[in-house]
Amino acid sequence: MQSALKPNGIIITGAGFYVPASLFTNLELAASLDTSDEWIIQRTGIRQRYIAEASAETSDLAVLAATHALHRAQLSSEDVDLIVVATSTPDYAFPSTAMLVKQKLGSRAPAFDLSAACSGFVYALSISSDMMKAGAYHNVLVIGADKFSKIVDWQDRNTAVLFGDGAGAVVLQSHPGAFSSFSLLGSEERGADMLISPVTGPITMHGREVFKFGVRILESMLTKVMEELRLSIDDIALIIPHQANIRIIEHAAVKLKIPLDKFFINIEKYGNTSAASIPIALAEAMEQQRIQAGDIVVLAGFGAGLAWGVQVIQIA
Repeated sequence: MQSALKPNGIIITGAGFYVPASLFTNLELAASLDTSDEWIIQRTGIRQRYIAEASAETSDLAVLAATHALHRAQLSSEDVDLIVVATSTPDYAFPSTAMLVKQKLGSRAPAFDLSAACSGFVYALSISSDMMKAGAYHNVLVIGADKFSKIVDWQDRNTAVLFGDGAGAVVLQSHPGAFSSFSLLGSEERGADMLISPVTGPITMHGREVFKFGVRILESMLTKVMEELRLSIDDIALIIPHQANIRIIEHAAVKLKIPLDKFFINIEKYGNTSAASIPIALAEAMEQQRIQAGDIVVLAGFGAGLAWGVQVIQIA
């Protein structure tokens, strides 16, 4: 079956990620919560997460990830003509975190934030790709960064075990020989109150309902994009889903009859880093050479809103 993807598109030429130095294991959590390492692993697949220092801001994490991505793309900050940061934990109400990142990188590019929680990075990729296809920009830096440790209630077992801090970034460039990137974005009619946080926290979550949404929507959006683009599983090098819960990914693999090793999974090391989870996983997959030049990857995000998005894109 021939894919519907056509040349003259957008390509990822560099990716990088950053997580803080402070490691926080399940055993350390269990010392202050009514939980255990076994309980957390069985229900989520998470073994540890990284927590930023109180003095570190989301923009600091984003800059470090962006620096790695630019280096791998062999570009300087002066080459970038747009910066988009997906985050739910901005440094300030204003200016945008993206403007702070721009300043710290020494770039003169326009920059803005996008808020779509755990789907944010895919939303940012979709918007950036569309602007590039319209000819407005050629070198775009897209970042997913979150510092959820500052809005988590560390006494709430339902949420404290899930989240970590981190940032991931990619460089998008126009490439006439690349496949045209493709995205599908959507949201549920209801459910915006299922996973919610004031600006300063804490997070509250209806865990069972959010889990059911994740199970259903990951299977659904992967089916939709493969059918619409006439992709077979052999056309796809790797599926990189939002790292929310290992059980969600396992369920999708079984239902779609896709080998689990076709999915990139690193939730055991980082937990749920929200908008950062997909770019962290993508950058790590590239480091591990799970993705080669010319490969097509499928990036699938879902979370608060209840929003979801899937992006199909080629790697340089």
